[in-house]
Amino acid sequence: MQQKKKTGAENIRWDLSDLYKGMDDPQYEEDKRTVIREADAFAGSYRGKVASLSPDTFREALDRYADIMERTGKLASYAYLNWTTDTAKPRFGKELQESNERSSEVSAKVVFFLLEWLDFDEEKAKTWIRSNELAFYRHFLETSRLDKPHTLEEKEEKIMSSKSVTGAQAWVRYFDEVLGASRFSLDGEMLTEAEILSKLHDPDREVRRKASGSFTRGLKEMKHALTYVFNTLLADKYTNDRIRNYPHWLRSRNLANEITDESVDALVSSVTNRYDLVHRYYRLKRTLLGLDEMLDYDRYAPLEKSRKLIRWDEAKALVINAYEKFHPEMASVSRRFFDEKWIDAAIVPGKRGGAYSAGTVPSVHPYIFMNYDGQLRDVQTLAHELGHGIHQYLSRGQGMLQMNTPLTTAETASVFGEMLVFQELLADLDNPADKMALLVGKIDDTMATVFRQISMNRFENLIHRARREEGELTTDRFSELWIQTQHALYGDAVTLTEQYHLWWSYIPHFVHTPGYVYAYAFGELLVMALYEEYVSSDDGFNDKYLAMLEKGGSDWPHRLTASLGLDINDKQFWNRGMSAIEKLVSKAENLLPLIPKQNP
Repeated sequence: MQQKKKTGAENIRWDLSDLYKGMDDPQYEEDKRTVIREADAFAGSYRGKVASLSPDTFREALDRYADIMERTGKLASYAYLNWTTDTAKPRFGKELQESNERSSEVSAKVVFFLLEWLDFDEEKAKTWIRSNELAFYRHFLETSRLDKPHTLEEKEEKIMSSKSVTGAQAWVRYFDEVLGASRFSLDGEMLTEAEILSKLHDPDREVRRKASGSFTRGLKEMKHALTYVFNTLLADKYTNDRIRNYPHWLRSRNLANEITDESVDALVSSVTNRYDLVHRYYRLKRTLLGLDEMLDYDRYAPLEKSRKLIRWDEAKALVINAYEKFHPEMASVSRRFFDEKWIDAAIVPGKRGGAYSAGTVPSVHPYIFMNYDGQLRDVQTLAHELGHGIHQYLSRGQGMLQMNTPLTTAETASVFGEMLVFQELLADLDNPADKMALLVGKIDDTMATVFRQISMNRFENLIHRARREEGELTTDRFSELWIQTQHALYGDAVTLTEQYHLWWSYIPHFVHTPGYVYAYAFGELLVMALYEEYVSSDDGFNDKYLAMLEKGGSDWPHRLTASLGLDINDKQFWNRGMSAIEKLVSKAENLLPLIPKQNP
C-alpha cells in the first residue's frame, strides 16, 4: 500500500475555546439555562404590548431580542462545529440534538415579538422603519415584513418550530451521519467521502475510473436510505409551502435571498442558454487530455501528469500574499485565522465532507472547516472559505440580526478571494503548459460553480414538482430526472456512464438548504463582473469593496453592489459574467497550439 504524502494539515484543528472551553465548561451549562430564562423574561415584558411601544422602547426590545438570538446562536454554533468534526461521536450528536431542541424552545417563546410587529399596518410600519430611533435595524425590519403573507398565527408558528426538530432537522442530521460514517474501498484502503471524491482529481485516469466505481458502489449500498431521506424532505417542504401559501417551491428561498422570482429566472435562463460554452470547453479539455471520449469521471482531471503536492504552509502563504496585494486589512484578518486556530483542515475519520465558514456570533468570530488534501483546488477552497471568513468577521458590527447576508451575496467575498489567488498564480507563470494547467483548473471550477449548479437547480425544480404531482419517487425516478438535466448540461461533449446516474444522492445542498444552489452561480457571475470592474476602475475600489463587506446584510443586495458600480437588477447583467467566462475559454483555446498533447 502506497504511503500517503503528508500535507502539513494533519494537525490543523480549530480551538473552539473562544466559544466555550469545552462541553463541561460551567459557562456552557449556565448559558443553556440563561437563554431560556431570558426568553421567558422577554415574553413577560413584551407579549401583547409591542403595538403600544414607542420607537425608542421598540429599539430596546430589539436589542434584547438580538441578545437572546446571539446567546442561542453561540450555543448552537458550538454544538454544530463540534459535531461536524466527528459525526459518529455520540456525545457530539447528543449535544447537537439538544441544541436544536433548545433553539426551537427559545423560538417558540419569542415568536410573538415578530408576529406582533407584522400585525402593524403598513403606514405605521413604514413610519417606524424610517425613524431615527430604529435606523440601525432598518433593513432587518424591512426584510422581516417580506414574510407577512406567509406567516401563521402564534400557536401555529410554535407547532411548526417544534415539529421541525423531529422532522426536517432530524432527517438532515441522519443524512450527514450516514455519509459521514460511510467508507469506500479503493486499492485495499477504506476512504472517507472527502478522500474518495478527491481521487476524481487525480491525473491517473485509472485511479479516477476506480474511484468513480467505488463511490458508486457505496452509494448503491446507501440508496434506500438516501432515497427515503430525499422523499421525506421533499414532502416536508411541500407541506410547509402549502401551509404558508407559497405559490411554488422556490418562493421562500427567493424571499430569504432578497431577490425576485423574475431575477432568478433571468439568471437561470442566461446560464442554460449558454450551455454551448460547457460543450465547447469539454471538447477542448478532451483534446488536451488526449482522450477519444471524455467520461464523467474525467471532468476534473488535471493536465499535469505528476500532481504537485501543495503543503499547508505554502497554501497559507499563497492566499495571504494575494489578499495582501488587494488590501492589507484582508491579509491581517486572514492571519488571525491561522495564528489563533480558527481553522480545522485535517482529514480524519468521522469528519463531515466538504468545507464551510461558520460566522457564529458577533461577540466571537468565524471558524473555517475544510478537508485539506494538498491539491491546487484545496488552495482555492482555502481562499474561498477565507473570503467568507473575512466577510463574516468584518460584518460583525451589524449585530446578530443583520451581520449575515442573503445567500445571493454571501458568495461574493469567497469567489472574489478565489479570483485574487487565481490571478496571482497566473501572473507568475511564463510557460504555456503551466498557464494552461492553471487556466483549465479555474475553468473547471467555473463550470462547476455556474453551469453545474444551475443544472442542479433544474434537477431540484424537477424533483420538487414531481414529488408534489406524482407522490413518492423511486430511486430510478430520481436518477432519470438527474440524468435528464445532466445530459442537457454536457451534451455530447461528456459521456455520462451508468454509474453517474446515482450521483444526485450525496449532494448535501438539496437536503440542507433547498433552493440554495443557484446562489453559487449568482456569486460567481457577480464576481466575474466585479473583477472586471476592479481591474478597470480608478483608485478607491479596494476600500469600497471592504466597506461593502462591513455592511453584511444591513442593506438590499442591489444597493450594496450598486456602490461598486454594478446593477444586478438589469436583466442583461448576467451576460456580462457569461462574457467573462467565454473570455477564459477563448484564452485556453488560443493557448492550445502551444501545448503538447497528453496521453490519457
